[in-house]
Amino acid sequence: MNGRTVLERFPAGGPRGSWPAEEFAYARRLEGLPAEVVMDLATDMFLVIVRGGDTAGDAAA
Repeated sequence: MNGRTVLERFPAGGPRGSWPAEEFAYARRLEGLPAEVVMDLATDMFLVIVRGGDTAGDAAA
């Protein structure tokens, strides 16, 4: 399995017109991190992750 680090979690049911996970990921990309948003269907959450990062901590999400 490829390693990944979860930077932040956001509920899928956010306010209409709001994309907090995408905005967070965009801000991290401006800082130089290759952040991306994925959906965790088991928890109904959007995760902002960095692939290939440290596999400790939240990486198994």
